[in-house]
Amino acid sequence: MSTAFDILDRLIAFPSVSRDGNIDLIRYVADFLEKNGIQSRIYPSETGDRANLFATVGPEGPGGIVLSGHTDVVPVDGQDWTRDPFRMSEADGRLYGRGTTDMKGFVACAMEAMVAAKNRTLSRPLHIALSYDEEIGCVGVRPMLAELSKAGLKPDWVLIGEPTSMQVAAGHKGKTGAHATCCGVAAHSALAPTGLNAIHLAADFLKYIRALQGELEETGTRDDDYDIPYTTVHAGIIHGGTALNIVPDHCTLSFEIRNIASDDPKVLMDRLFASAGRISAKARERFPKAGIDIEIFNEYPGLDTSSGGTAVSNALSLSRTNRAIKVAFGTEGGLFTSTLGVPAVVCGPGSMEQGHKPDEFVTRDQIEACRAMLGRVSDQLAA
Repeated sequence: MSTAFDILDRLIAFPSVSRDGNIDLIRYVADFLEKNGIQSRIYPSETGDRANLFATVGPEGPGGIVLSGHTDVVPVDGQDWTRDPFRMSEADGRLYGRGTTDMKGFVACAMEAMVAAKNRTLSRPLHIALSYDEEIGCVGVRPMLAELSKAGLKPDWVLIGEPTSMQVAAGHKGKTGAHATCCGVAAHSALAPTGLNAIHLAADFLKYIRALQGELEETGTRDDDYDIPYTTVHAGIIHGGTALNIVPDHCTLSFEIRNIASDDPKVLMDRLFASAGRISAKARERFPKAGIDIEIFNEYPGLDTSSGGTAVSNALSLSRTNRAIKVAFGTEGGLFTSTLGVPAVVCGPGSMEQGHKPDEFVTRDQIEACRAMLGRVSDQLAA
């Protein structure tokens, strides 16, 4: 049987960058599972160049565990790699390649675990769920989850294999991403006061974003399990203007909210909408076509699994760790919980400190630890 290391070598060779799709990788996984007696369900996207995959071993019915991973990776463009990012290489116990940590290392271990479990008599099912377009906002998994919910899938819990250095994570923040499009009135810069500078509108709105962030930091609710224990509001991109001697009539500011569980992002967005409305109303006193329009382009829920629940206690036992943590990055875990109504935890090989960087790597020891944990998953399901 192919080991997780052999499988990982094959997975890295697929340049499954989100923008390019993952269909070739998914076909490989489906073929690999089929050759080992496991049938898969493939959920293709409308474009056909990417797909989700779901497979089960063991008895039909509720219960069991889902091993969940995404198969897309971030681009390598502009990064200073010292080795081929889409060819796995090893040095000093490190396995290099794009996606080794985030998160094809776990996917390889999960594929190996499915085959091993197929050859055992399980009392509860073991599932694998592989998604696309996680890296652009947990987008691709949603249609598969909708179909699985309709089919009545009800596992005991879900194991999201994002890199946590094999620590069990019970929570992460939710995320809301939005664009604020600011519309002004163009003019020659020599006559600047006769126009309305869209960049200035954006700056006025940005001032409110910064004030809201200061309020959240100073007096907002806190969750000290996070490195940053409060909700953050962050402006990441601003585009506006075409020439220095033209008063710009258009500017776009992109921002995000990353909220702890006790903060409702919809309430914060309502405050931001209200602020944009006030700025727009004042500008329209002189320029009727002025305004700031906000569009939410992506959002996913946070994860807040009870540290005293069975999912976390099982995960701690299986991973041989004794304390649950919370992580800064987002995962598909909250979507599994909100769609299927089941708890999820995050635990996988490697550290996100290596993810998205040139010369990304996962250590051989971390892969071995993950293989051992998933072996214990099968033991538990066979008991």
